[in-house]
Amino acid sequence: MDPYHYIKEGEKGAWLSIITYLLLATFKLIMAHIGHSSALRADGLNNATDVIASIAVLIGLKISRKPPDEDHHYGHFRAEMIASLIAAFIMMTIGIQVLINTFQIFINNEFQQPDMLTAWTALVCAIIMFAVYFYNLRLGKRINSSAIMAVAQDNKADALVSIGAFVGIMGAQFHLYWLDPLAGLIVGIIICYTAWHIFRDATHTLTDGFQPKKIKKIKESIEQNPNVLGIKDVKGRLHGNQALVDITILVDPHLTVKESHIIADHIEEKLSEEHAIPHAQIHIEPYEEDNH
Repeated sequence: MDPYHYIKEGEKGAWLSIITYLLLATFKLIMAHIGHSSALRADGLNNATDVIASIAVLIGLKISRKPPDEDHHYGHFRAEMIASLIAAFIMMTIGIQVLINTFQIFINNEFQQPDMLTAWTALVCAIIMFAVYFYNLRLGKRINSSAIMAVAQDNKADALVSIGAFVGIMGAQFHLYWLDPLAGLIVGIIICYTAWHIFRDATHTLTDGFQPKKIKKIKESIEQNPNVLGIKDVKGRLHGNQALVDITILVDPHLTVKESHIIADHIEEKLSEEHAIPHAQIHIEPYEEDNH
């Protein structure tokens, strides 16, 4: 399927997250104000920043759909990773702010008993976010989109955050008032951890990182071709949701150019079928017994 179609499919997940986050953030912040819950307020602020992060991902996906031009010969697929980085920075900023606010509550001993209505609000919102998480997780795997996978991980973190807020608020009902801000503290830690995870994956891709296990599997596939007498080098990198590989193989020096070209074509087809690699740059060199 056309990679641009996959990106368009990914936009559905970003839109779903934006709409859900916008509704839940508004609902949580209103209920937190009415019910005096620090945990639900932190959860609502988290969702508010998620709206901005999801918009960044959506913009990144739209830019990725732009075709190659005179100064982007490989297209704009890496805009996805830049969007993921922006999402990570926004999440880390709000996570740190939540931690600071919660610490201030502990330091100033400003504990309050939240209303039970805020607990049920957190629980219902958690169920909704789990549903959105599973949708985006399946979508991200199907279209192999790092940006949508990042959104899905954020969805899961938000669902867990709401569960934590629910537990903290319930604990506060038994006069353990410190459990509500403690839940807010855990919320902040989860936000920061998720932001770090997204940042790590995005920077790994942008710096041309490629999993060694993937390289090993590619080599094993190439070695199955009886005309390949040796593999000199295999390099890989990710360009958006596409893997690009550079391969140097050794073949019989007496083969014609056409015969060597057919070998390269067969390898390209095999990599496309077995490893979903749409583009492989294959360099052919003569096999020499003395130098092998």
